[in-house]
Amino acid sequence: MDIVNKFRSTVSSTVSSLSGVLPGNPVTREYEVTNHIASAGPGLLWKIYQGYKKSTKQEAAIFVFEKRHLEKFPKAERDLILETLKRGIAQLTRLRHPQILTVQHSMEESRESLAFATEPVFASLANLMGKTENMPTPPPKYLNNFKLYDLEIKYGLLQVGEGLAFLHNDVKLLHRNICLESIVVNHQGAWKIFGFDFCVLNQEQSDGRPHWPFTEYEQYSHPTSQPDLDFLAPECGLTLTHSPASDMFSLGMTIYAIHNEGQPWYTCNGDYQTYKRNVQTMKQVPASKLLCVAEGLRDIVKLMLNSTPEVRADAHQFIKISYFEDVGVKTLNYLDSLFQWDNLQKSQFYKGLPEVINKLPHRVCLNRILPCLSKEFVNPTMVPFVLPNVLLMAEKCSKEEFCQKVLPGLKPVMKIQEPIQVLLIFMQKMELLLQLTPADEVKSDVLPMLYRALESDAQQIQELCLSVLPTFASMLDYPAMKNALLPRIKRLCINTSYLSVRVNCLVCLGKLLEHLDKWLVLDEVLPFLPQIPSREPAVLMGILGIYKLALTHKKLGITKEVMATKIIPFLMPLCIENGLTLAQFNALVTLVKEMVARVESEHRTKIEQLNSIQQQTNSVQPNMAQAMGSQLIAAPQPKTELDQMFSNLGLDDFTSLNNSTTNQLPKSNTSGSISSLHNSNSSGSLSIQDKQRIASQQEAQMRLQTQTPILPASAPTVSKPPVKDLTSTLMESQLKQMKLPTQSWSQPKSATSPTSASNAFSAFQSTPALPWGAPSNAPNPMHAGNQWSAMSNMVSNNNMASGFSSPPLSSITSPTAGVNNGWSMAASSPRPAAPLGSGMMSSMMSPQQMSIPNSFTQSGTSAKPLSASEINDLLN
Repeated sequence: MDIVNKFRSTVSSTVSSLSGVLPGNPVTREYEVTNHIASAGPGLLWKIYQGYKKSTKQEAAIFVFEKRHLEKFPKAERDLILETLKRGIAQLTRLRHPQILTVQHSMEESRESLAFATEPVFASLANLMGKTENMPTPPPKYLNNFKLYDLEIKYGLLQVGEGLAFLHNDVKLLHRNICLESIVVNHQGAWKIFGFDFCVLNQEQSDGRPHWPFTEYEQYSHPTSQPDLDFLAPECGLTLTHSPASDMFSLGMTIYAIHNEGQPWYTCNGDYQTYKRNVQTMKQVPASKLLCVAEGLRDIVKLMLNSTPEVRADAHQFIKISYFEDVGVKTLNYLDSLFQWDNLQKSQFYKGLPEVINKLPHRVCLNRILPCLSKEFVNPTMVPFVLPNVLLMAEKCSKEEFCQKVLPGLKPVMKIQEPIQVLLIFMQKMELLLQLTPADEVKSDVLPMLYRALESDAQQIQELCLSVLPTFASMLDYPAMKNALLPRIKRLCINTSYLSVRVNCLVCLGKLLEHLDKWLVLDEVLPFLPQIPSREPAVLMGILGIYKLALTHKKLGITKEVMATKIIPFLMPLCIENGLTLAQFNALVTLVKEMVARVESEHRTKIEQLNSIQQQTNSVQPNMAQAMGSQLIAAPQPKTELDQMFSNLGLDDFTSLNNSTTNQLPKSNTSGSISSLHNSNSSGSLSIQDKQRIASQQEAQMRLQTQTPILPASAPTVSKPPVKDLTSTLMESQLKQMKLPTQSWSQPKSATSPTSASNAFSAFQSTPALPWGAPSNAPNPMHAGNQWSAMSNMVSNNNMASGFSSPPLSSITSPTAGVNNGWSMAASSPRPAAPLGSGMMSSMMSPQQMSIPNSFTQSGTSAKPLSASEINDLLN
C-alpha cells in the first residue's frame, strides 16, 4: 500500500504541475498526462511526459514546450525559436518510417505551451548519456548509471543509418542536426530520428542534380535556434555548403560521443569561431583518438569524419558494413520485418530463437523481442512456437517486470484451448507462472486454465496438471477447493481410462490433504475411494497412501466409526488381491491392523469410562435388594462345558435370571414384600419411608410366625394344620372374636367392645386397623350365601388400611380348618369391618369350596365371651 500511495502522490503532484503547463491545450482533451520522464530536441527544450489516450487507453508520450523558457530572450529570438520548433514538428508529422519517431497527435498550441503526442518513449540518447537538462529533479532512477549494451548500440546505429538512407534517397531531405539530442529511444529500445528543426529539402536544378539550399550560421543568434556546432560538418563553416555527407559526418561524431561517454570530439559551447578552429583539426583524424570506438566501427567512423565530403561513406554503405553482421542484430532486424513473412518462415525462425535469447541481454529481450512476439498471440496457429520463447524470457524477469510486460500478453493466451500444445506448454512452465504471478491473477486466470486442463482429453496434459496442482494449493480458498478442484479430480479419477492418470489423481489428492480440513476429507475424499472402478496394485497403493496420510496426519485423523463401518470392510477384501507384491501386501495388512488396533483402543476406553460411571452410580444405592434377593435364588448348579463356553460372552445376567425364576420356591409369607422390594430396588433407590415400612413388616411377620394361637374354652380341640401362615393366623383370631354374643357388641367401653377387639386385631398388623364400631342394628352379612364375601371384604379393608401386600396364592392355606373349629355366630350379630389386604381376595378359596357348619347360620346361637386375661394373652 505504501508503494501505491507513493505512486498516487507522484501522479497527483505531476498532474497538478501539468495543470499549469497545459491549460487549455487541446492535447489534454484527448490524452491523460502522468509522469515527466525525459527531454529531447534542440537544447533539450521539449519535455517528454508519459501518458495514454483517454478513448483507447493506448500508451503515448506527450511532448511539451513551455513558452516561459523564452522569456529571457529578446522577442525576435523568441519568435525565431518558436518558428523553428513548429517547423520541425510539422516536418516530423509528415514523415512515416519505422526509424523515424511516429506522431500520434499533431502539435497543438496554446498561450502557454506547444504540445503533441507520439509513440511511447523511454528517453532521448542525450538523457541516456547523462545529460539531464529540462528533466525532473531528481532524474528517474532507471537513468542512474545507465549503460547501453553493445547490441543496443549496434542495432540502434543500424536503425539510424536506415533512417538517414530513407531521408537522403527517398525523401531527398537533409536533417542537418544529427546528434544525441535528436535521437530518441522508444519504450521498446528502438532508436528513432527526431529534431527536424533545421532540415532542408532538395531543390533539383534544371539538369537534375540535387540541390540543398544553405543557410549560413548566425553567430549572434542563440545556439538553440541553430544546429549544434559540436556535431556540424566542417564544410558548413569552411565552404558554406552541405549535402547528405554532412549528415554522415554528424552521425560519425554521434558514434564517437556514444563510445566516449557522451563527450563529442570537441566542444564549441555555441561559439562559431571556436567551431571554425576545431574543424581545422579534423583534416587529419588520428587513429589513437578512435580507440574508444568499437573495433568494427573504427574504420568506418574514420571515413565518416574525413574533412572531404566525397570520401565519407553514405548511408547505404554504412548499414552494409560487417559490424552489423551480428546474430543479435539480425534477429532484431528479422523481428521488425516479421509481418512480411508467412507462417512457415515464422515457425522456422521461432524454433531457433531460444538459442539467441540466451545470448542476448535481458533488457534487449524484454524491450525489443518480447513486444514483437506478443503481436503473434493473435494468430493461434503460431502461439505454440512463440509461447516457449516468451516463457524463456520470463525466467529472467523480476516479479515487477513480469507483471508489467509479460503477464498482460499471456492472459489472453491462457484462454486458448486449441491447439492443445498451448496448454501443454503452460503446464510445463506452471511452476514459473505461479512463482511470478500475483495471487489475484492466479485465481482469475491461472486456475481456470488448470480446470480446462483437467477436462482435456490429452493424457500428458492431465498428468502435468495433476503434478503441479499441489504446488499452489495454499493459494486456493475453501470454496474453490471444495466446489471446483476436488470434484474435477474425482470425476477424472473415476472416468479416465488411463491407469497413470488415475494413479496421479490419487497422488494429487494425497498431496492436497494437508491443505484440507478434517471434515472435508471425511465427507468428500474418503467416501470417494471405494467408488474407484479399479483394483490395480498401483491404484490400491494410492488409496492406501491416502488412508495412511489421513490416519497419521496431526490435523486430520479418522474417527473410529468411519474406520469400523467404512474403511476396514473396504480394505479387508483388498488384502487378498492376487496382483499385490509382498511389500504391497505387508503395507496393506499393516494399515488394517493399525486401524483395528485404534478402533479397539478407542472403544475400550469409551466402554471403561461408561462402566466406571455406572459403578459410581450403583455404589450410592443400598445393597439391601441383593442381600434379600439372595435368599430366593437356588443354590448354583455346577457349570457344564457349554455353560463355560458362554460364560464370558456377557450372557450371565440372562441365564441367572432364568435359573432363579425356575428354581425359586416359596419359603415364607415374606415373598410379597421381597418381590416389592426387588421391584422398587430395580427401578431406583428406596426412600427412608419404604425402608421403615419394610422393617416394620418384617418384625410383625416374625412375631406372628412364633406366636401360639388362642382358642376359646368351649371350642373343641382340632388338630393343628401342618402349615400355618399369616393369613391362617389372622382368620383364626377373627373367627374367635366373632363367637362373642350379640349383646356384647352393643355394650360400650367393655372388655369385649369394638375398641378392644380392634386393639387386639391390630397386634397382627404392621399398621393400626380400622375401628370396629359398627351399629347394633346393622344388617347381618354373615348368612350362608355371603359368608366368604364378607370375609374377603374384611380382609381387603384390613389390607388397604395396613398397606400390607398379600402373599401369592401358593402360600395361602385353606381356611376350612379355622371355619370348622367351632365358629358360630348369631345371624343378627354385626360383623366387625376387619380390614385385610385386597390382594388376599384373589388368592382365597371360593365360598363353594368352604364347608360352613350349620351352627354358623342358626339365629340366637350364643358364644362365650373372651375374658380380659385371654385378650391380654392374645395381644402379647
